[in-house]
Amino acid sequence: MPKHINDYNNSETMSLEVIIKRSDFRLAKNGKNFLSLVFEDKSGQIPGKYWDAKEEDAKKFHVGAIVQLEGRRDLYQGKPQVNITRLGLLDADTVDMTQFVQTAPIKRADMETEFDDVFLQITNGAWNRIVRYLFKKYHDRFFTSAAAKSNHHDFQGGLAYHTLSMVRLAEKVADQYPQVNRALLIAGTCLHDFGKIIELSGSLDIEYTFEGNMLGHITIVDEEIVKAAQELDISLESEDMILLRHMILSHHGLLEYGSPERPKLLEAEILHNIDMMDASINMITKALDRTEEGSFSERVFGLDNRSFYKHS
Repeated sequence: MPKHINDYNNSETMSLEVIIKRSDFRLAKNGKNFLSLVFEDKSGQIPGKYWDAKEEDAKKFHVGAIVQLEGRRDLYQGKPQVNITRLGLLDADTVDMTQFVQTAPIKRADMETEFDDVFLQITNGAWNRIVRYLFKKYHDRFFTSAAAKSNHHDFQGGLAYHTLSMVRLAEKVADQYPQVNRALLIAGTCLHDFGKIIELSGSLDIEYTFEGNMLGHITIVDEEIVKAAQELDISLESEDMILLRHMILSHHGLLEYGSPERPKLLEAEILHNIDMMDASINMITKALDRTEEGSFSERVFGLDNRSFYKHS
């Protein structure tokens, strides 16, 4: 059975077919050109540099190109990379593209069905109508978008998978604590990162859009909620709408993390914490997938540059 990126250990020779997720043509300090590349298959990603690159190489080894990668897996500043010895372009028409692109571990159709059941738990009429309206309006984009550029759930369908994982956590919390307003918590969870469908573009080479850079996903989804309420003739001055908007505006927890308000509801505090939990688990898991047993992982930028130990 062919090996994938995350199957290789340090100092091991690599030989496999991959897709180019990122490609940047750069100039080194010594005056020579090189390509800074990130390769991907369904198991994960690994960066590498293609030295003495020419402009035609940059055109050939573009984002989305399928290549035969030969090299050695090494560590650079504690992070895995491939020391490229050979890179050959493959005919994309002769390969199954789906085997190279990371996707959510749950099929889209199964997630869609589960979300339909989730909506039934939003028993408040205003919140239910807003959530259903936005999911219908942006259905395809929600189920294909990534949840982030690089930190967590940065793959096709990552936004839907991250949201569904959080909904499952929210359901467990609501089961444990009867004082929690289940409908509000689940509605806020469904919409908390919805603005990322506009903030980010692409499912392979994920980048911030102009609107994403200028406004951010929290502002974007709040605006979408306001427009939905106006379209559905739901009063923005009602307590229901103010509570729902607060859930979204406060879910990053701290002002320095991008929230214009800190959580002032029990449900908002829970939403912030399950968001942090799910994102953290995904980031740590990604790092440990690239780590040998008995070793510490690379430093995880999104978690204060901490390393994590991989036990047996």
